[in-house]
Amino acid sequence: MKTLTALFLCSIALLAPVSGAVVQTAPDFSFPAPGSKNATLKSLRGRSVVLVIADSAGNRAFKKQLRYLGEIYTEFASKKVLFIAALKNTEEPIRSDIPFVLAQNGGAVGAAYGAAGAFTLVVIGKDGNIDYQTTKVCTGERVRDVVQNSFVVQSQARP
Repeated sequence: MKTLTALFLCSIALLAPVSGAVVQTAPDFSFPAPGSKNATLKSLRGRSVVLVIADSAGNRAFKKQLRYLGEIYTEFASKKVLFIAALKNTEEPIRSDIPFVLAQNGGAVGAAYGAAGAFTLVVIGKDGNIDYQTTKVCTGERVRDVVQNSFVVQSQARP
């Protein structure tokens, strides 16, 4: 009887209408900004953000992701995509051709995004919502696709 009930409930769940995608607002955090004391993620509405969360700048996945992001950086610099790093265990400098902004209190930023592992990549759209989040290193093309689709979808959705 328990098996039949479970099967019935599963079939009901399969027939239930699928609702729209759940929008998840990106948790706010601060970072140093030129000409002011601090800026916040919320103040960046209208710009896409690529956030890389790692234990340290020496993390192997972090270094690999930097290489991939280097492939797309110049393409998106003109579109004002901002690259931010949140280092959970250190505040060491980041060696990259990409001018990364370093988030303050990287450990708290990692916790706010649920980044329990050593590496997380987050793409935040112009509207301040999380468009993509993964614990895997992504190619530059994948990140470009996510950012471009965010631009296209958001542009078409507004009059």
